[in-house]
Amino acid sequence: MLTTLLNGVIRQVFKFIPQPGFSRLSLMIALLLASVLLSNITAGKDSPGAIMQVTIDGAIGPATADYIKRALQSAAQQNAELVVIRMDTPGGLDSSMRDIIKAISGSSVPVASYVSPTGARAASAGTYIIYASHIAAMAPGTNLGAATPVSLGGMSPGKSKDQERDKTKDESKKSSPVVPDNQDAMRNKVINDAVAYIRGLAELHGRNQEWAETAVRESASLQATEALKLNVIDIVATSMTDLLRQIDTKEVVVQGRKRTLQTTGLTVQPHEMDWRSRLLSVLTDPNVAYILLLIGIYGLIFEFANPGAIVPGTVGAICLLLALYSLQLLPINYAGMGLILLGVALMVGEAYEPSFGILGIGGIVAFAIGSIILMDTDVPGFGINISVIITFTLLSALVFIFAIGMAIKARRRPVVSGREQLVGSEALVLEDFDRKGQVMVHSETWQAKTNTPLQKDQVVDVIGIKGLTLKVKTKTLANSETKEKVS
Repeated sequence: MLTTLLNGVIRQVFKFIPQPGFSRLSLMIALLLASVLLSNITAGKDSPGAIMQVTIDGAIGPATADYIKRALQSAAQQNAELVVIRMDTPGGLDSSMRDIIKAISGSSVPVASYVSPTGARAASAGTYIIYASHIAAMAPGTNLGAATPVSLGGMSPGKSKDQERDKTKDESKKSSPVVPDNQDAMRNKVINDAVAYIRGLAELHGRNQEWAETAVRESASLQATEALKLNVIDIVATSMTDLLRQIDTKEVVVQGRKRTLQTTGLTVQPHEMDWRSRLLSVLTDPNVAYILLLIGIYGLIFEFANPGAIVPGTVGAICLLLALYSLQLLPINYAGMGLILLGVALMVGEAYEPSFGILGIGGIVAFAIGSIILMDTDVPGFGINISVIITFTLLSALVFIFAIGMAIKARRRPVVSGREQLVGSEALVLEDFDRKGQVMVHSETWQAKTNTPLQKDQVVDVIGIKGLTLKVKTKTLANSETKEKVS
């Protein structure tokens, strides 16, 4: 509003400015600079101390981490009073979760995590984010917990109490010491790291450390009212308005300094994903990354099979680069990637050298298994849909074994037209000559060169062509037979 008013004043002032150009230009520049400065000032004060709301709905991945980090940076620039993370998530990737927690810990704006609406959850990675926030809140009928890390490669990260008890009994029966295997050592390493991490977050904000450890070691879960009783969360709020009412004048510690929240009368402004975060969200979808990878491989193979086609190579290169960018952000199994490439190679081999289906079947099996194990995590939302795998497995088999096979067979057929077809043909000598003379091929007269003397009506073989001159050599056949063939 102030900017509009100032612009109107500028227009009115110009009506009374004298005509000399220098003074008019100087005043115009000064007023424009003032307008820009006032716009910048008022832009930051359109909603002073507003509350920014961001939403996590679904699995937590690289796009979610990017979205939260950008939102916290924007909140700091706008001098927001509070950022509320409205959450409903089954968990997500450990690396993305830690990026979010680092952003929350380094934020100059207090962060409140709110599990909402009723029926929502903050499982696994969501529990860590709850513990990392300055204020932890839940709506009635929500739950959190099950924070046992899902380790890579399908390894079970923890054991139940009954399993541990049985293991202890079995070990007590043995006289020799038991050396733990590599899987047990890795499991313990992952569990202990996660326990230390969540206990540190609980200590930072004065929350229940013992239950946090239980949530990691035993995958324990709590509903909202129980979590409040056990000091896992700070507030149970029925709505956003109720949450803001309860945290008004609440004291939190932000970057080592105490700060009192003032939320009365402030507006809540939803903060949506920008185009970069949306694009990252699409690219880091495992199904999209998988499809881009295969399109890239197909495109390059078709380009190499038909040099100069340009379009397959261009599209394939772009898709392959996008797929590699996506895959380096996702937890992939390199054995799965290797099996996919092996399967493609075997199916291409079947197209080039038919082996009664052995290479083709092996390629299909390798391709399917590699696609299934490509994503090296059991985190919900980060697997490849089985229908996508089946579709592209069958499509790959059809393309590589049948389509490319037919193209290769067509290329291997003898040439029936053009200059290349002349090589290997028979020619009739039109006159006697020693080195250079004329011959007839396909009812056409050509200049020919030879290393031996030739006689009229003699049949010779064309062994080469250079420009408009054929290179021929003697063919041992009876004249009567040769005349019939040439005619």
